[in-house]
Amino acid sequence: MIQGLRKQSPQAQQLMLERYGNDVFALVSRMVPQMEDAEEVYQDVMLKVFSNIEMYDEGKSSLKTWISRIAYNESITFLRHKRPLKIYIDDYEEEVEALSETEVEEAFGHPNPETVQLIRAALKHLPPDEKAIITMFYYEEMSLKEIAFVTESIPTTIASKLSRTRKKLCGIIKKLQS
Repeated sequence: MIQGLRKQSPQAQQLMLERYGNDVFALVSRMVPQMEDAEEVYQDVMLKVFSNIEMYDEGKSSLKTWISRIAYNESITFLRHKRPLKIYIDDYEEEVEALSETEVEEAFGHPNPETVQLIRAALKHLPPDEKAIITMFYYEEMSLKEIAFVTESIPTTIASKLSRTRKKLCGIIKKLQS
């Protein structure tokens, strides 16, 4: 497939879209909340993948991870240029710091349907980069190493951000419940 993509084969492009298109669109649409905007970003991602396939290095990542990196970067770029009207919940740092890992594990370990709804509602209050990390880790089931590649970071930094964002989500959930 990769050889076909490099030759700009329509069949290889179609195969790539069938294989990775839904996952890429899911990642983009979780980061970019408006459907029309998500569709536009998704199209930009696919055009960038097709036009930059020569830059893909099989030794550094899987094709899916490389495409996810492009999707992440395009989504973040889009959101930076579009002034968000949403205000993110950042004014309860003390509550977040006070949460124990046990409380966080209880919320994320085996969530019930009510908790899943609360998590989805809470995700809307996160900045795009934090929402992306949660999305890649829980929805896309990417490893810390893969997320680090996508975000151009290192796994230990991603682990710290993930831990902090999980605590933040718990804090948001507590606020939503009160």
